Amino acid sequence: MPPRERLVDRGTRRARLIRHEMGRELREARVAAGLTQKQLAQAVGVSRSEVGRVEAALRTPVSVDGLSQLLAVVGMELSVRAYPAGPPLRDAAHVALLGRFRARCSPDWRWTSEVPVDLPGDPRAWDGHLVGADTRIGVEAETRLRDIQALQRRIEGKRRDSRVDRVLLVVADTRTNRAALRAAADLLAASYRMPVTDVLAALEAGRDPGGDAIIMT
Repeated sequence: MPPRERLVDRGTRRARLIRHEMGRELREARVAAGLTQKQLAQAVGVSRSEVGRVEAALRTPVSVDGLSQLLAVVGMELSVRAYPAGPPLRDAAHVALLGRFRARCSPDWRWTSEVPVDLPGDPRAWDGHLVGADTRIGVEAETRLRDIQALQRRIEGKRRDSRVDRVLLVVADTRTNRAALRAAADLLAASYRMPVTDVLAALEAGRDPGGDAIIMT
């Protein structure tokens, strides 16, 4: 439970910061537009006190629609996007998947979980790292494949910004995932060329697998 609490606390702090930034920007734009809180409230169809609470960054239940409307009236446009900010909370299935994969690797490999890429301050991380005598392998694990193109972009970005020699995509062996891999076979063929049996044999022997591969387990 502690990891979940830390992640939730991080989200709470971020929400507080966003409320302060949005409140300040709304107030400054309203004043620059020559509008009072009452006039802005009437334009949007809310109470003056609600506009005041938003500007004061109070914890008020303003919706994305409502905030966007307030900002539009004062000549601003709301823009929201999400981005990776650290390792997510892993569920039991993800932990079990990585455990099954590790069980197939020789003890000669040194395993590390959640290894950041090599750019200072970058929050991205590999799900796992295998380090041998002369080989570094980045491991990405997926319990359920959804957007394979987005997954590939994420992996290639990590490869570009990491000192890894190989990349292994470890996927839970389910009917849904097998169907997804078949559908994306042409897309993945250029990146994952090594036969799985050869890669597993090399991992079990503690040797460089010689290339990238998708391993279902």
